[in-house]
Amino acid sequence: MMKIGLTGGIASGKSTISRWLIHHGYSVIDADKISREVVAAGQPALCRISDKFGDAMILPTGELDRKQLASLIFQDDKKRAALNALLHPLIRSRMLKELDQYEKEGASAAFLDIPLLYESGLASWVDKTIVVYVSETNQLKRLMARNHLDESQARARMGSQIPLSEKVKLADAVIDNNGSIEETEEQLQRLLQRWSLEN
Repeated sequence: MMKIGLTGGIASGKSTISRWLIHHGYSVIDADKISREVVAAGQPALCRISDKFGDAMILPTGELDRKQLASLIFQDDKKRAALNALLHPLIRSRMLKELDQYEKEGASAAFLDIPLLYESGLASWVDKTIVVYVSETNQLKRLMARNHLDESQARARMGSQIPLSEKVKLADAVIDNNGSIEETEEQLQRLLQRWSLEN
């Protein structure tokens, strides 16, 4: 089974690629989805977050206050590292289980949708990597619009990741997502043909 890492930067459009792959029957492991599952109400990780960062991180409904946590960790490298140390082992464990399941089911390929593929040192897990690229200007505009952030907040989030221009140098393939969705999907289809992965 070929393992392909799908990554990019925040608001680069990686989810568009991921959705297309799922819609067309490819096996996709979504690290973001798993990261939301491990901090769902009632999960042990939620208690650990509360112990580490305070009760204010939990909403009255018992769910994680994502906004509050994000504003805390994107302004403080040490707190972000502490959160990652708490959550990453749980996320990785679930990802490996899913990968194992796809292998047992006989999938010819599995895409690992991991925003922090390079930052987390997980490139060694995969055979090939795809980076979804947008210009810094477009990334900033999209992030500010999508998450309702001002420029300094958006730049702080972008600054917590390796710049896309650097990730491009590490990738086996790059999908330029500065144009239309149709143009992006065409690039993906050509890439799947080149790697003999058409479904």
